[in-house]
Amino acid sequence: MELNLSPQRCGFVAVIGETNAGKSTLINQIVGAKVSIVSRKVQTTRRRILGITIKENSQLILVDTPGIFNAKKTLEKAMLQTAWSASRDADKVVILVDASQRSVSGSLEIIRKFSDQQSLIVALNKIDLVRPQDLLAITQKFAEFPNIEKIFMISAVKNDGVDDLLDYLYQTLPAYPWLYPEDQISDLPQRLWAAEITREQLIRQLEHELPYETYVETESWEEFQNGSVKISQAIVVARAGQKAIIIGKGGSRIKEISQAAREEMALHLDMPVHLFLFVKVTEDWMNKSSSYSALGLEYPR
Repeated sequence: MELNLSPQRCGFVAVIGETNAGKSTLINQIVGAKVSIVSRKVQTTRRRILGITIKENSQLILVDTPGIFNAKKTLEKAMLQTAWSASRDADKVVILVDASQRSVSGSLEIIRKFSDQQSLIVALNKIDLVRPQDLLAITQKFAEFPNIEKIFMISAVKNDGVDDLLDYLYQTLPAYPWLYPEDQISDLPQRLWAAEITREQLIRQLEHELPYETYVETESWEEFQNGSVKISQAIVVARAGQKAIIIGKGGSRIKEISQAAREEMALHLDMPVHLFLFVKVTEDWMNKSSSYSALGLEYPR
């Protein structure tokens, strides 16, 4: 029997970029499972979420982060603080760029915020939506920065070019023992993951009607001998007037949200799910530091 004497490699790779650049889509694609929710709404990702994948002797820990944007509200500042903190602590930083946008000035500005001594990797995403001549012009803009060690062209949705990016990351990880078990794909506890699944359905079904302050908290999780699970969740809003938006006429909207979230949870958990949702009002919670632990965020300094 041949022994693999190669040292283990392990490292954190922060994926940062503007809102809607496709960070969560890329990480889900690489991990091969839904570890982070996805929607067209900006600032969908609020907390730092890890996606873990392994190839041979290397364990890659991808850090999904909130989008970089001009933060004004307290919650937005907490999200932005999380993104920059992840980039400081990581072994590698991937700047994910939505190449389909007319302007990439926001991504260029993100790079300028880093020290010239910190090496960065640029991944131009959504290349399937860009003409080749435009893609060349975009690439040249990023190539001007001295701290860009590599530029990749990918489509996270179509899984085009992702393997090249992934292989490079694996090859450049530091020699270090694995930090997570071989079968673990995320650090997000099931209760928090389930809350994110429900929030995803809120975003999809309510879109612009959804109050920005809304979040979901799993209050109980009970598994039964027949292999099913009962989950109770609170949908938290900041004002009493927002409650009716989520409940809908005769409770129609919250029923639709509950059904879609339940089906999604059952699919990924591979067990029957009984989901119970209710709406709770916590006045002005965004300005209370004690509220942020439920979101996996630190109150902004």
